[in-house]
Amino acid sequence: MEAYKARNTEVSDTLRLLSSALQNRAIEKKGKGESEVLTDEDVLEIIRREVKRRKDAALLYTQGARADLAAQEEKELKVLEVYLPTLMSEEEVVKSIDAILAGMGPVDAKEFGKIMGVVMKELKGKADATLVTKILKEKIQ
Repeated sequence: MEAYKARNTEVSDTLRLLSSALQNRAIEKKGKGESEVLTDEDVLEIIRREVKRRKDAALLYTQGARADLAAQEEKELKVLEVYLPTLMSEEEVVKSIDAILAGMGPVDAKEFGKIMGVVMKELKGKADATLVTKILKEKIQ
C-alpha cells in the first residue's frame, strides 16, 4: 500500500503482478474443488516461481544484449526477494546434506536422483536447489 501512495511504480507494478498470480492460484484451487484460501506454502511457492521467472528472463535479456530489459527484471527480482525467507548458507547446507547422507548409509553415484529427492524433500524452501545439487554432486563422487 505504501508503494502505491508513494507512487513507486517499480514496486507497485511488481506487487500487482504478484497479486494477480496469487489470485490466479486461488481460482485454480477453486476450480479443482479445493478451498480457494491460499496457505503460506502456496504463497511462498508462487513467489519462488515468480523469482525464478525474473532470474531466467534477466539472463536471457543479458544474453540478447538487452541490458535495459535485464535491469527491469532485476529490479522486480529484488522487490520479490524481500518476501522470501532467507535461505540457508552454504555451510548449513553442507551440514544438512552430511547429516542426511549419514542417515542413508553408503550411497552410490548412480542413485543421485533418489538421493536428491530425499535431500530436497528435507531442504525444500530452505536452501537454493542449485547449491544443493552442486554440493550433493561433490559429496557423492
